[in-house]
Amino acid sequence: MPSSQFHLSEYLNAAISAARTGAAILQAHSLRRSDLVIDKKARNDLVSQADRDAEAAIIEQLQESTPEFSIVAEESGGQSGGAATWYIDPLDGTTNFLHGIPHYAVSIGLVAHAGAIVDGDRPLEADTPVIGVVYDPNREELFTAMHGVGAWLNEHRLSCSQAESLSEAVLATGFPFRDFSFAEEYMPTLHAALPASRGVRRMGSAALDLAWVACGRYDGYWEMGLAPWDVAAGTLIVREAGGIAQDMRHAEPWPRGGYVYAGNTHIAGALDAMIGPHLKAR
Repeated sequence: MPSSQFHLSEYLNAAISAARTGAAILQAHSLRRSDLVIDKKARNDLVSQADRDAEAAIIEQLQESTPEFSIVAEESGGQSGGAATWYIDPLDGTTNFLHGIPHYAVSIGLVAHAGAIVDGDRPLEADTPVIGVVYDPNREELFTAMHGVGAWLNEHRLSCSQAESLSEAVLATGFPFRDFSFAEEYMPTLHAALPASRGVRRMGSAALDLAWVACGRYDGYWEMGLAPWDVAAGTLIVREAGGIAQDMRHAEPWPRGGYVYAGNTHIAGALDAMIGPHLKAR
């Protein structure tokens, strides 16, 4: 695809518009939360009509504005392909939403595939997140990022924190809650982080955890067992805020496998060193 056809600013605007549309649907449903039809996909894996309605609206808008791209979404699935793929989580933090906890977000990320020409004339060597939007409708905070340009919270440029060691770092994480197959890998990392850091938080939205690393509220974050739509947008937002967001196993160019660590350059390195010895070979 010629670089003249890859219009990142247009794709960012499309993602922002779709995220706001999805969030408006979520907030409308939140006013009558007790009436929502809730299905259980698996143990502790819930989906409601709010998720489905928001996702359908987001997909409709993105298909209209960028029909050339593939879409992978949490509820309706899909396959990656072509020059780029949208990864959509219409409601990251479903359990929080259903329990009336005002900490959830819409997450939309665009990943350009290897061989695409995003800027200049050099094709990408690996799949790369190029657009990231995470919208928190409760705080009216819009986190955005564009590959090679930067990251913002509403109108303010973002940068990660300046913490230099785990001892001065507030960390975020996510506990196993649905898939417990990796608990033996995860629990030692939590045990290591608790005494080594200033504190560990578990808020229940991976997209917001990454966005909060980007704006410096958290110094670092790690989690296992996620899905690509949980981390596509947040990965870019952290990277464009000057931080690191990577696959724990260093096997993927972005943490699409759901094993992610993130932070500023100092904290990300410390997290990588803390996590690595506890990961099992696969």
